[in-house]
Formats: sequence, structure tokens, C-alpha cells
Amino acid sequence: MANSGLIEGEDGKLRCFWYGNKDDYLHYHDNEWGWPVDDDKRLFEKICLEGFQSGLSWLTILRKRENFRAAFAGFDFEQVARFNEADIDRLVGDAGIIRHRGKIVSTINNAKRALELRDEFGSLAAYFWSYEPGPEDRPARLDHATLMTLGKTATSTALSNDLKKRGWSFVGPTTVYAFMQAMGLVNDHIEGCHVREEVEAARRAFKRPQPKAQAQ
Repeated sequence: MANSGLIEGEDGKLRCFWYGNKDDYLHYHDNEWGWPVDDDKRLFEKICLEGFQSGLSWLTILRKRENFRAAFAGFDFEQVARFNEADIDRLVGDAGIIRHRGKIVSTINNAKRALELRDEFGSLAAYFWSYEPGPEDRPARLDHATLMTLGKTATSTALSNDLKKRGWSFVGPTTVYAFMQAMGLVNDHIEGCHVREEVEAARRAFKRPQPKAQAQ
């Protein structure tokens, strides 16, 4: 599998290289990454955790994810938006998460901005899925070399810029593209990965959420 971007697991199945035969990543790769998500709490959680990941590995965040959920009220952004200075101090002192004051404050700010998005579009899902790239903006074939060019895209840059205009923070274009990959707005499982076609089928069956003004 040299240079293919694929790794054969102990079960004989081929997976994307970043899985790395790590047990922590097995379930995440096979059952989460790339599968389309329309649940607002999960979308909010992921974009916040991608912000926390900045400068770190996703594996570090994944291993602390349950701690993050406990610390941030299950990423219920209605609750997080009400966090105050005492909550910030509590979180800065929580050894179970990444104790970065700026990122903690950003998460609380982004929760308030998420409420505004929901009021405007009906759901976070409707907003984020409006940035799903069309087929014309996607590679004809996703091999390892192509994936390595997709650290950020025109679409992730546009979404990042719009979020920033709306007052969100820690949402640069690379962070946003990682969010898009994980939440299924794109399918970046490499050709030959055993999950790729399953994810593609799930995306075909997925009913895209519509902004409330367009909902029937």
C-alpha cells in the first residue's frame, strides 16, 4: 500500500492512512468521520473541538472528547451561551480538557453566535449544509496525493470568512475544512478505503436541511 494512502487493518480492511492502526481511531474512522450530520449539537461540538485542536493532533482531542462534553454541558449551545466568568475559571482549571483560556472564551462566544445563526436559518445544520460543495468543486478522483492538497478549499475559505463576519472565532479555513470533512459535507475517504462507498451511499440518501425561509 506504499504511497496509496491506505493502511490494512488487522481485520484485513483498507482504511485511510491517518487511522494509523490506532484503536482510538478505528471507530471514529469507520463510524463517524465523513458520515453526514444534521444534528445541531454535534455540529456545534465539532466546530468547537476543531478550534481546540489548532496546534494539536485530533487524537489528543478525541481522547479528551468525553471530558469536553462534560465540561461544556454536552455542547448544548443554549447552555454554553450562558456561561460566565466563574465558568471560564472552572474550565481553565479543568485538567481533563485543553486549558486554553482564549479557546474557552471563544467557545462561549461561538455559542452565542450559534443561537443567532439558528434564529436566522432555523438550524445550524441548514446554515452549514448551504456550504456543501457541488460536484464541480470536488476532485474527480480522491487519491492520497489529491487529498494532501485539500488542507483548505475555496468553499471552506468562504464559510470561514462568513463565520468571522458573524463574530465567530477560531474558525480559520483549515479548521473549517476539517469540520466539513468530519461532518460529511465532503467525503474525503480515499479511493479504496472500505468506508468510502458506504459514506457516499449515506450522502446520497441524506436529506439536506433547508434554511427556514426555504423550508416547505
